[in-house]
Amino acid sequence: MAEQINSLEELGQAAGVETVAVEPETSRDPVRDELGRSYATGKRKDATARVWIKPGSGKVTVNGKEMAAYFARPVLQMILRQPFSVAGVEDQFDVMATVKGGGLSGQAGAVKHGISKALQLYDPSLRGALKAAGFLTRDSRVVERKKYGKRKARRSFQFSKR
Repeated sequence: MAEQINSLEELGQAAGVETVAVEPETSRDPVRDELGRSYATGKRKDATARVWIKPGSGKVTVNGKEMAAYFARPVLQMILRQPFSVAGVEDQFDVMATVKGGGLSGQAGAVKHGISKALQLYDPSLRGALKAAGFLTRDSRVVERKKYGKRKARRSFQFSKR
């Protein structure tokens, strides 16, 4: 032991052990099922959306109806198209979604969240653009519960002096 060992590599060489360099895994693998689809769950307020995407012509089906029939307001349709425009893949994926709970606005946000997560799983290179736009973050704002002794969640009963 007259020699001083300076690093783990030298220690391994002295003991006759071969070292292997391990690279950190920075790239993710695509997650697809046997039919070539990616699945994700999106949530917003009280709405939960189950979303499947696959390569196609850009057809969006929500609860068995076309997007324009289910979400009649143009603003809600625009919300559903946002993840595709941010990722730069308009009219390249077909979407099949089932959504439950909440109102139409919350359901549109839930489907948008699900589409964003499914796109990121289908093609991990899209994650940067979707993450920068904030589409992968679940909007956790929900309705506050009503407290006893109050008229609503925070609103008190009207004060009467007499």
